[in-house]
Amino acid sequence: MTGSTSIIYLKGVGSKKASILKEVGIVTLEDLFDYYPRRYLDRSAMKSIGTLVDGETVTVVGTVIKTQLDGDTPGRARFKAWLTDATGVLELTWFHGVRYFSRSVVQGASLAVYGKVSYFGTHAQMQHPDYDRLNPELQSGDGESNDFELYNTGKIIPIYQTSEAMKQANLASKQMRALIARAFEQSAPGQRENLTASMVADHDLMSLAAAYREIHFPSSHEKLERARYRLKWTELFYSQLLFALRHSEIRLNKAAVKFTHSGEATQKLYASLPYALTDDQKNAVREIYRDLRSGSPMNRLLQGDVGSGKTIVAMFAMALAADNALQSAFMAPTEILAVQHYLVMKRYFTPLGLHVGILTGKQGKKARQAVLAALSSGELHIAIGTHAMIEHGVSYANLGLVIIDEQHRFGVLQRKALQEKAINPHVLLMTATPIPRTLTMGVFGDLDVSVIHHKPAGRKPIRTFLRSEQEKFKVYDFLRSQIAEGRQGYIVFPLVEESEKMDLKAAVESYLELSATVFPDLRLGLIHGQMSADEKESVMEHFRRGDIDLLVGTTVIEVGVDVPNATVMVIVHAERFGLAQLHQLRGRVGRGKYPSYCFLLYAKMSVDARERLAAMESTNDGFIISEIDARIRGAGNILGKEQSGTLSCLRIADLNTDYTIMQSARSAAFALVEQDGQLRAAEHVMIRECYQRQYHDRFSLADIG
Repeated sequence: MTGSTSIIYLKGVGSKKASILKEVGIVTLEDLFDYYPRRYLDRSAMKSIGTLVDGETVTVVGTVIKTQLDGDTPGRARFKAWLTDATGVLELTWFHGVRYFSRSVVQGASLAVYGKVSYFGTHAQMQHPDYDRLNPELQSGDGESNDFELYNTGKIIPIYQTSEAMKQANLASKQMRALIARAFEQSAPGQRENLTASMVADHDLMSLAAAYREIHFPSSHEKLERARYRLKWTELFYSQLLFALRHSEIRLNKAAVKFTHSGEATQKLYASLPYALTDDQKNAVREIYRDLRSGSPMNRLLQGDVGSGKTIVAMFAMALAADNALQSAFMAPTEILAVQHYLVMKRYFTPLGLHVGILTGKQGKKARQAVLAALSSGELHIAIGTHAMIEHGVSYANLGLVIIDEQHRFGVLQRKALQEKAINPHVLLMTATPIPRTLTMGVFGDLDVSVIHHKPAGRKPIRTFLRSEQEKFKVYDFLRSQIAEGRQGYIVFPLVEESEKMDLKAAVESYLELSATVFPDLRLGLIHGQMSADEKESVMEHFRRGDIDLLVGTTVIEVGVDVPNATVMVIVHAERFGLAQLHQLRGRVGRGKYPSYCFLLYAKMSVDARERLAAMESTNDGFIISEIDARIRGAGNILGKEQSGTLSCLRIADLNTDYTIMQSARSAAFALVEQDGQLRAAEHVMIRECYQRQYHDRFSLADIG
């Protein structure tokens, strides 16, 4: 047998089990060896119930002494079980899949449960814990010790992810261990290395064969950690090799129009600025200019926290394009943001003699036709718009620069469609959602990255306060006092997909109630996603002019609203918002010279919600916020399915925690491609073949940055 042998030929796997294993990606023996344990049971790493601390994530072993199923209405039922050891009792609760858990978790069962601890008074709890049945009362039919006996011998027990179908087919974690042990006997993995001898030596890596054995059958903590490091390093090396090869190919094989000079537009824009650029902004402009003058297509990501001044950096790139007789296209994810950018850029560019136009989905036919004609004739220098810019019939006379704002809100194909409006245009992606460093390397690894860390001088830090629903009238009193001093404010209500109509109704009703009973003497405005583009822009223009004291709305104001006089943000039911969204909403204030405030009103908080809101109270730094968000939600949820690229294909590396491993693997991959761009040298052929065989298809989703 070899690694490519079908799993069906392994003793104990028939056609039915092979079909179920295929559903989790196990088709060959090689796939089975790469099905790594999700965690390990280890007596030294367990905690007793009496020593649990609020907020920690731990493994506890105990016996179920009682169960209880409450309610039979879908969405309201819950299942509880009480686990005990010699030191106390832990309450376990499931709100989803309660019927399954009520049949699976039974009185008398020995369980190893894994989850986050919370306390209600003096009672320790876990909600939706992960668990593994240890079953001390069961005798193993295949001669293998059961998990309870293994646990009591002090061995490190690998625990494998198993679906319900796998469990029903007798492929639970214990059986998976037996299958993998059998496969090792017939065809031990890692006999052929997938890294050069110099890489293994230079980076002090365990041999591949030893790493496979230790990951599945650890002999010690030290060797297990070395095995995990080796397999993570290898996986990250090959993911970065994709980026290194593509980065090299773009620069060697694709030519873009070369910007030869800066001229009148660039100089006039700089002279017209009412403030000085920060060092970060100047550095970003220099990096972009260097790309535009290189003759190879720019492929750059510009990151900057809310209010850091990314837009003006992009405008310098557009001015340089105009100086070189080229058009720029700027795509934003929402109409309100597109209109905001259009008004700002028109104000700056019109005095420079540059023509700016806007394209949106709800635009009138006559206005749209005028913009399309000006674009195709070359009369229009800069086009700003939504996804309407990529529709059929939109053509450019000489498009040289594509800028995509809040790029994570667009799908891969939408971004590609705009880029295809020209031949190898220069591309600048922008995001106001700071991305943790490791995620940037793991998902946008072939992009050059510019980061604006610091906000312009004069911006006051925003003070953030967590307040219960019962304290909202005190918050409203403070809001009123700010408005009395001439400031403006926001009150934002949640809007989530599952209950959008209900939420919108609640937001509108709250607006009417606030207008009639709480702030009858103030000028209130309402804005939400169901309004037309013209209606939204009318409300925003009144707010910008100061005709509205208090803007009530949904998350439509999350990005792009820039009113320096607004100093108070009140977020209702803040526990229902994601951390990045809370930070974006908070960024709507603190944009002027006045002290600003954000109040997070909560009703009932889960452990995760408490962690999110505590993070908001503790820092204004978007990059710190993003690191916390990645830890709470996971990297894939931060970026969304469309953005995950290689991330979704990683089997053992974790971009939340493996920054130093990523740095090391990335450096090695880029150095290798710089030395041997086609991987043709004799010692590199093995790497090229391994990449083509094992990694190329897995990482193909990352084709577009």
